[in-house]
Amino acid sequence: MPKLVARIGGNYKDTHKSWWECDTGIAYLVSGVEGWRTPRMTEVYDLSDPAKPVKIRDFGLAGQEPGATGAVPTDLHGMISLGPKANRIYFGYGTNKGGVLQIIDREKLINGPKEPTPDNLRYPQVGRLDLAPWTGAHSTIPLMGMQIPEFAKDLDGHTRDMVMIVNESLSYGCTGMRQMVWFADVTVETQPMVVSNWTAREGLGNFCSRLGRFGSHAANETTHPMFHKKLVFISFFSGGVRVIDIRDPYQPKEVAYFVPAITETTTHRCVRVGQEERCGTFIMTNNVEVDDRGYVYAADRFHTGLEILELTGEPRAIAGLPPAR
Repeated sequence: MPKLVARIGGNYKDTHKSWWECDTGIAYLVSGVEGWRTPRMTEVYDLSDPAKPVKIRDFGLAGQEPGATGAVPTDLHGMISLGPKANRIYFGYGTNKGGVLQIIDREKLINGPKEPTPDNLRYPQVGRLDLAPWTGAHSTIPLMGMQIPEFAKDLDGHTRDMVMIVNESLSYGCTGMRQMVWFADVTVETQPMVVSNWTAREGLGNFCSRLGRFGSHAANETTHPMFHKKLVFISFFSGGVRVIDIRDPYQPKEVAYFVPAITETTTHRCVRVGQEERCGTFIMTNNVEVDDRGYVYAADRFHTGLEILELTGEPRAIAGLPPAR
């Protein structure tokens, strides 16, 4: 059995999402702190001595802090830090609507003024992209220093900093806005802009006729060199696992997919489709990860199981992996 070293707090409303820097011991926790106007904001901890956690600060969008008035900005979903050298953290707010990509100066977040006033909350912000009201930012994946083949002969601009933004679909049976994958050019951090998007094609599987959610959920967050800035793996709920070639993020394209079959363990569910309740058995690919051997792991939300897949063909060649067995 693992030995418990320390426990931080105990009042979190949702702590299953977090990000930590293994080399520095800084942890960013998606939490709900009493007094804040949102159930999902950030607590930052120093865990360099895991037996003695030290809280650094609370953090969120201005308007979420205790004592604020007016409209409350959308909830946090998660963040990814690039650590002290890059000095940037990428926050995603608004799971499926009211999306915000927030680019944060890590040093200012950790060592800047801690009192959660509007000015102090804005102080670490380097850039911010407010998405359309129906678009969220479930995952924000930084893709820095991408060499864009199309721009290779251009005098300037052939290297770009990008962030992939993945929304989470919450509606069943295609009754809501399609949630998908967006690519933002953040080369000029103060003026990020969306330059492309990608979605699985409904007609390839008649997914809207199924009961599940059809739309994106999440992306793999590992950065194995053979995949980083080349391929991403997206869980697309009833659309299964989708593999996207992002070597040109201005023109992302799908190069592989896998939709699991219903099995004897897939649970029967009743869901709300518009104003109706409908019941049935359907798959919902929830999360996806990949290892450095080319194996893809796709977990189902409704107990279908864990699918273990092996890359073949074009995506395997893009990654530079040896031929599959």
